[in-house]
Amino acid sequence: METPENEQFRDSIGTIDKSGKRSWVFPKKPSGIFYKYRTYVSYFLLIFLLSAPFIKINGNQFLLFNILERKFNIFGFPFWPQDFHLLVISMIIGVVFVILFTVVFGRIFCGWICPQTIFLEMVFRKIEYWIDGDRGKQIRLDKQPWNAEKIRKRLLKWFIFFVISFIIANVFLAYLIGGDVVISYVTGNPFDNINTLISLTIFTCVFYFIFAWFREQVCIIACPYGRLQGVLLDNKTINVAYDYVRGEGKKGRAKFKKNEDRSSTGKGDCIDCKQCVVVCPTNIDIRNGTQLECVNCTACIDECDHMMESVGLPKGLIRYASEDNIAKKEPFKFTARIKGYTAVLLILIGILIGMLFLRNDVEATILRLPGQLYQHKENNIISNVYTFKVINKTTKDIKDVNYKILSHKGTIKLVSNHDFMVPKQGLAEGTLFIEINSSALEKDKIKLEIGVFSGDKLIETTITNFLGPRSYK
Repeated sequence: METPENEQFRDSIGTIDKSGKRSWVFPKKPSGIFYKYRTYVSYFLLIFLLSAPFIKINGNQFLLFNILERKFNIFGFPFWPQDFHLLVISMIIGVVFVILFTVVFGRIFCGWICPQTIFLEMVFRKIEYWIDGDRGKQIRLDKQPWNAEKIRKRLLKWFIFFVISFIIANVFLAYLIGGDVVISYVTGNPFDNINTLISLTIFTCVFYFIFAWFREQVCIIACPYGRLQGVLLDNKTINVAYDYVRGEGKKGRAKFKKNEDRSSTGKGDCIDCKQCVVVCPTNIDIRNGTQLECVNCTACIDECDHMMESVGLPKGLIRYASEDNIAKKEPFKFTARIKGYTAVLLILIGILIGMLFLRNDVEATILRLPGQLYQHKENNIISNVYTFKVINKTTKDIKDVNYKILSHKGTIKLVSNHDFMVPKQGLAEGTLFIEINSSALEKDKIKLEIGVFSGDKLIETTITNFLGPRSYK
């Protein structure tokens, strides 16, 4: 079945030509009120992204995702493998928030918050405009032979791109292994940590490839978020949209003629200048409606407003609007769907906050040594051997750690025969014996409540099993 002419744009993407080869995008340098606000937001987020792994709260790195050592810090809160449920809830909250935001505001995350867009549009493209010039100059430079000017500009641009990619790779590594570790590597001899140097080189090359060549293909091909639009967006979602009712009129769009009364001729307000297309970083025509490639960057809004102002027509032909707002002039409504997502999000946030307040700074486990039975000792003493582990989630050492039985009469003997220390954000482990008189055993298997003390201060409690002979009741 042949695709209708007005839907043929959906059979291809603007960054691939008819032969299937990459069609390089040379977007016009955007300007306007939205671009100014996006610049402010982007610079704020860039400062945050570049500084977060080096900021500390109570000695904890602000953001850390150390997968190898299974250490995670989120907003200064340390998470250990034992806190995995909290990490899962945090991730679910993030997913629900993105879903809710997309249902209400469409793909605004991609245009305003996504690191890929921020680095590409607000860092790499700005450098490109500075070195190569605006759209027209970039096209001419691309077509001209490799003369001295082109070689000089290309080498300068590629060198700066590589340096910035190297900086991004260092910051990315700081999120994974810690800011202090990366600083020590940078200030020391890089060949003392050859594995880290190799990882850093790989990350640098990946980022360079993404921002120097792959670019908008990340959003179009690699990122799954654009494909979620099909199930998340509806007629009430606010998107970057073209007002086709006003723009097309009764007789469609047409070129502008001076002193023309377009309303009397039935022509729409769209003057078919195609400036919304040349400014688009993914090379789409927003007049075709919501598309996978659109990242809601608002560049077309600014450019269209500028053109409308130039020809004396009202601004807002392209604007943030829903389909119902354009077709039926309906204002935004807080729908049942949005209420449902909001309720789920608030419930999850409440659960997470409650769990964070209930979470202990110290976590202890005592487990019977696998394969070991109880032992009889003198004076009717029954002994079991255990392994213990104490995790310190704080930024201070915990000294003089010892165990005491809280639920029964008995003694705990450490193999080391003395109290121990748990280092900050570290753990201590070892072996201990629990000894209880057989007369205190009600049955062959009982639960013991063990207190973990720092000196005389109780800092944690834990439960473990104690085995004895079946004959003792």
